[in-house]
Amino acid sequence: MSKTQRLVALDAFRGITILFMIIVNTPGTWEHVWPPLEHSPWNGCTPTDLVFPYFLFIVGVAMWFSFKKYNHRLNGGSLWRIVRRVIGIFGLGLLINAVAADFDWTHLRILGVLQRIALAYGLASVLVLLLGRTWRWVVAALILLGYWGVLLYYGGDHPLDLMTNLVRQIDLQVLGANHMYHGYPMNEAHKIAFDPEGLLSTLPATVNVLLGYQMGEMIGNSKDHFKTSLFLMVFGILGIGLGLVWDPYFPINKPIWSSSYVLFTSGWASLWLGIMLWMIDVKGWKRWAMPLVATGMNPLFIYVLSDAWTLTMLKTHVGEVNLYSWIYQHLYVSWLGNTNFASFMFALGNAVLLGLVGWVMYKKKIFIKI
Repeated sequence: MSKTQRLVALDAFRGITILFMIIVNTPGTWEHVWPPLEHSPWNGCTPTDLVFPYFLFIVGVAMWFSFKKYNHRLNGGSLWRIVRRVIGIFGLGLLINAVAADFDWTHLRILGVLQRIALAYGLASVLVLLLGRTWRWVVAALILLGYWGVLLYYGGDHPLDLMTNLVRQIDLQVLGANHMYHGYPMNEAHKIAFDPEGLLSTLPATVNVLLGYQMGEMIGNSKDHFKTSLFLMVFGILGIGLGLVWDPYFPINKPIWSSSYVLFTSGWASLWLGIMLWMIDVKGWKRWAMPLVATGMNPLFIYVLSDAWTLTMLKTHVGEVNLYSWIYQHLYVSWLGNTNFASFMFALGNAVLLGLVGWVMYKKKIFIKI
């Protein structure tokens, strides 16, 4: 299996993941969103809750191929690559937060999606380059079990609740409430400081990357398209099953990134990657995937561009409303009404627009690495 063939399914999966991230992040209005396109309030998992861990899993798969030129060893070249990417991605996330906060440094949220990607990538990179295959499985299991134990032991009488979980307590002590996300309501009038991309919960998120790397190694060393896709699907079903078995004891929960959530979401990611590998490489159905591949070739750039475009719309005013609301009202509500469908079509329109940008960049062979 050639490198090009092997990576087509991965790029397609990465592309559809980025486009879905854009759809769930930019509804026309948060007052009208279909339940599958919303995050679960606490325990549980909606399709939207699968998207971010999918991307981390994909990062891990791609890491195996990118570290081939360093012979999968931690050396000066690979270390510099890791440091440069961690600083670059984390810095971009911080810059986006700063713009969103109008550069109010006293209320700047420090963490976020890009910051988690940077930290999980950095930690996972060091681990995979220092450890052999077996030890990577061992470390992944120790992180998941250790995280469960630490949360239960240090979380008081209600260790997995919004207010008392250890993830929140550490962020309050290290970052301070003013530098955390304030989107989780105690009630309709009061929202508390809790960061779903918290410092401690980045540890289990790193396991999503580690598991992706393990699958990347298997893909890279395999010469049988069918057996590779079948293995990915079987591993995926096993991960989903283990996550569900663990769920009653450590609930599947995105905000604290529970260990059961890691297994459940990595399982789904592996299953879908296996299906796409079978469709694209085994059956040769490639044409349908090319628009997704185009976006998947510049994933972080498209994601950052999405954030920049959203902030531009929110901060640009047309009369008494911002451009975001103006577009929604005039291009969607005007003929669809203020409905879940109109809100979805606005989000889909954004995804198509940014997908077109990705397509133009792909055709012109412009690939921006962040």
